Amino acid sequence: MSKSLELEDVTAPVCCAPLSGPALREAEAAELAKVFKALSDPVRLRLLNMIASVEGGEACVCDLTGAFELTAPTISHHLKVLRQAGLIEGERRGTWVYYRAVPDRLTRLSGLFALPALTSP
Repeated sequence: MSKSLELEDVTAPVCCAPLSGPALREAEAAELAKVFKALSDPVRLRLLNMIASVEGGEACVCDLTGAFELTAPTISHHLKVLRQAGLIEGERRGTWVYYRAVPDRLTRLSGLFALPALTSP
């Protein structure tokens, strides 16, 4: 008894939809690469996570330093890198600085790799 095998047409166009949005321009890719470079450090990634997830939307630097076995100047350096990447904003109140995430920037990053919703044919 013979069985027939289904063959896949490899000459057909790619079946999968591209990542959402248009292709990145060179300048935009360079800018986003700096943001990803800022996020490539585990301490900075944790700091951003802590700031973005804190109740009330902002975190005092005094509350961030205790979570790490790093000096205050090192934490300040990491926060500066996140600020320069546009991921957080800081506001000085007396002797402390309070940080909050920049929602538009985080939304932009999360949208980079979101696949478009599939529609049924």
